[in-house]
Amino acid sequence: MLVRVNKIIAIVVFLFFVQIGFGQKNDVKLLTGKVQEQSSPVEGVNIINNATQATAVSDSDGNFSIAVREGDVLVFSAVNLDPVRIRIAPEHLINSSLVVKMTAKEVELKEVVVNENANITAENLGIIPYGQKKYTPAERKVYTATSTSIDKLLNKISGRTAMLKKEVNVEKKEALFRKLEYLFEENYYTDRLKIPFDDIKGFQLFCVDDADFAVSLNTKNKTMSMFLITDLARKYLIILENEK
Repeated sequence: MLVRVNKIIAIVVFLFFVQIGFGQKNDVKLLTGKVQEQSSPVEGVNIINNATQATAVSDSDGNFSIAVREGDVLVFSAVNLDPVRIRIAPEHLINSSLVVKMTAKEVELKEVVVNENANITAENLGIIPYGQKKYTPAERKVYTATSTSIDKLLNKISGRTAMLKKEVNVEKKEALFRKLEYLFEENYYTDRLKIPFDDIKGFQLFCVDDADFAVSLNTKNKTMSMFLITDLARKYLIILENEK
């Protein structure tokens, strides 16, 4: 009789601890966190709990909060970012805070076809030899102004060469400016980078003056351009704030 009573007590105790463990595992907790790309907070990231279908959106500082249980899977997604999936582990519930690192999507630049006869060149027609350096209008002026020793001396004295070299720099910046206008839509500047609509053109000129950003445009490296333009936007917003 005593043995039977002990077995019953043991079973009750076992079920008691199983119930406690099950209850703890399924306790709902409010998890808070921050979404970042590189070291910058990201606004407007959609967060969904796949288990409960609960949703949240990160604010302007990248912060969010959402109800979770251990084992739930959170999915983080945004238009220009690669999605991230995180399974909630015990340490997440203990800390009750989560830092989510996201990365920008790599998007190839669209190829622009100027016209169907783009392969017809002065070289193909035999007008100039193959491999000869091609000059832009501004570069041709510089070449003409410095092609002979007499020209070099006269133009150096008059300052014409320096003026023509400035034209070359302006021409190159105009080309970079056109590439940048094609690269991003206007809402990318206002929604993502927080640049006021009336200051977009000024910000674009600010960007093409940056040597590293100019290289990213010339090499068609959109990932690098997106990375650099985020930091340039932060600097430009500080300049706008100081001008107020």
